[in-house]
Amino acid sequence: MLRFDPFHDIDTVARQLLGESRGTARAPRFMPMDLFRAGDHYVLNADLPGVDPGSVNVSVDNGTLTLEAQRSLPGDENVQWIASERFAGTYMRQLSLGEGIDTEHISATYNDGVLSVMLPIAEKAKPRRIEISGMGSDPKTIEAGSGERS
Repeated sequence: MLRFDPFHDIDTVARQLLGESRGTARAPRFMPMDLFRAGDHYVLNADLPGVDPGSVNVSVDNGTLTLEAQRSLPGDENVQWIASERFAGTYMRQLSLGEGIDTEHISATYNDGVLSVMLPIAEKAKPRRIEISGMGSDPKTIEAGSGERS
């Protein structure tokens, strides 16, 4: 459905004066994502519909996870846009990782427009049992983080 926009011509003139083309003026605003814990790893799912799989880049540097992807519009200059609501350009999202993530074993897949990143929890951050020795003859064991005694 097309609606009347009285400011369309003014916007077009302003873009031309500022040297912006229709494709570059509509840069992506955000990369929607979900993040959840599943057992001994975290899963990050980011929506990147229409992105060329070869442009997707996942990197980690100094505790920062960076997700990047590129989506392009048709490059034909003879195109007359009727509506342009899909963003084009570079998508980027950065997340700070805690010390409890095993950055050496992060893995990623890109299927059906969804980037999935598996963030394994480091061994040192996993709960473990700690043996407690004391004056009694019966040593006690406490599970780390639970506060329960057996």
